Amino acid sequence: MEKLIAPSILAADFANLQKDIELVNKSEADWFHIDIMDGVFVPNISFGMPVLKSISKHAKKTIDVHLMIVEPDRYIKTFADLGANILTVHYEACTHLHRTIQSIKANGMKAGVALNPHTPIAVLEDIITDLDLVCVMSVNPGFGGQSFIENTYKKIGQLKNLIEFSKATTLIEIDGGVTDKNANKLIDAGADVLVAGSFVFKSKEPMETIQNLKTMVNRTI
Repeated sequence: MEKLIAPSILAADFANLQKDIELVNKSEADWFHIDIMDGVFVPNISFGMPVLKSISKHAKKTIDVHLMIVEPDRYIKTFADLGANILTVHYEACTHLHRTIQSIKANGMKAGVALNPHTPIAVLEDIITDLDLVCVMSVNPGFGGQSFIENTYKKIGQLKNLIEFSKATTLIEIDGGVTDKNANKLIDAGADVLVAGSFVFKSKEPMETIQNLKTMVNRTI
């Protein structure tokens, strides 16, 4: 399977968001990765529903929404209505995870679960076959530009083993600290989707940076 690149809009220029949306549209990126933060589950607040609605109007690629919020069930239908194609909730924020996943799917979206760096892969054993995606956090969620956590490689391997053992079709997404220095190693470990924020949008030539990442990770297949 082709490996996917998902630029994180959290690192885009909020003063000129449409420009960066169009940049991703024209690039070789596959998805838009959009972080929604509430200042409660994580110590930061990002954009909310009106901004996502605006992004959806211009985005021409898959919209991958990552909810870093408490009580995500309250907003599942809202995010579906706003154009999310994939909705990822945090394991740590869901008391009734199976119910949440079924609700996401019932609202026409693909369902993902994100795991914080301290959360073991084993918690997904009973639900892995229901998941379209698992987002492994390779930094502590809340802020962009953090350093990559090296233990991530081991977790990817454990998750890949679980997916294969369960005969699931779940994609493995890595979020946090992704650069051209670790992209190949992440793919070799078993990752399918790489989220890149600061590395893309803080570069001098974001379009070229995306292209280089895309070429790099698919050369390893």
